[in-house]
Amino acid sequence: MIPKAIPLKSEDLFRVAMCHRSAAADSIADSYERMEFFGDAVVGLVVAQYFYEHQPRWDQGMMSKARSSVVQEGPLAERALSLGLDQHLVLGPGEETTGGRTRPSVLCDIFEAVVGAIYIESGLEKARWFVLEQLHPYLMQVSAGDVSPNDHKSRLQEVAQSLWRRTPVYRVSKEGGSAHDKRFTVQVLFDNEIVGEGHGRSKKEAEQSAAKDALEVIDRANRARAGIDARFDPEI
Repeated sequence: MIPKAIPLKSEDLFRVAMCHRSAAADSIADSYERMEFFGDAVVGLVVAQYFYEHQPRWDQGMMSKARSSVVQEGPLAERALSLGLDQHLVLGPGEETTGGRTRPSVLCDIFEAVVGAIYIESGLEKARWFVLEQLHPYLMQVSAGDVSPNDHKSRLQEVAQSLWRRTPVYRVSKEGGSAHDKRFTVQVLFDNEIVGEGHGRSKKEAEQSAAKDALEVIDRANRARAGIDARFDPEI
């Protein structure tokens, strides 16, 4: 049964949104992956529009940082739990055994899949209403200037622009694990030079870990009063 807080009528769409790949049939359309991909874009659009309309004095960098602080694994996983989506999630035996039902990356995915399902059934306005209602506390928090301390990617972007006017690039260097228990290794680079490396169960999680590692490298360099490594100096 679809939770009352979710404006969705189609049991079939909800079933797909709750079906992990480990429990899906042979067809990729039977799992939430395609729907989650779609929903991720919808959530990003709705949050970006919100900050564009409500923060007229914010520049592109501030809006980007704010959006990244809201549209990330932590807040979306929390909303999935609040809606009770973990109780509706369908997992294969292996994924169930390894804790998939409470894994933040999976919870984030099914929240986005639900948003995708709402859009498919009722269009953008209904999906927009749902996203804004669910993410309202985080939108208010970020609008007040309290950006999530766990958003290492946004912080690294800010530092990189300030120090070198450059943008970090993230690269998946290794992907392993079983089909139901993936592990990713991501490197963050500036001008093809590796600055940090991180690991995670999803690409997003590994990117955050890599950004955190890069920030620690930069901080150690600053503390040593040796300056940033010459290879990152735009004057060299």
